[in-house]
Amino acid sequence: MATFFSKLDSDRIVAAIAEAEGQSSAEIRVHVTHRKPKDLEERARRRFALLGMTKTAQRNGVLFYIAPRLRKFQILGDSGIHEKCGDDFWKEVASEMEESFRRDAFTEGILRGIEKVGEVLARHFPHSARDEDELPDTIDEEP
Repeated sequence: MATFFSKLDSDRIVAAIAEAEGQSSAEIRVHVTHRKPKDLEERARRRFALLGMTKTAQRNGVLFYIAPRLRKFQILGDSGIHEKCGDDFWKEVASEMEESFRRDAFTEGILRGIEKVGEVLARHFPHSARDEDELPDTIDEEP
């Protein structure tokens, strides 16, 4: 799936993550897997934990888990953010991303997802002077 990854504008995605995190105390990660997991949500939850996202101070991490070989993705929010926004919010974000993905506009879909999540994170978890960037802003790739 090097083809999918090569279609992503990593610099723009990393910049969008940094911008969203600059407005809130949350952590956002993007993970692309080249595998075809049988249970996408379970695999995404495992990756969420492996990336250290359950260890953020306010439990407000968000993971965009993308499995291009399955043509599917999962968005996971830790307990702190999920309590604030609920299932309908995640469905809305996923719907907007799907719209872009159907047009093969993968970078734009991910950027739109990060932007929407960033807006909610900024509202519920505003940035303060003592906030630290707890996790790297890079795109994580799993062979």
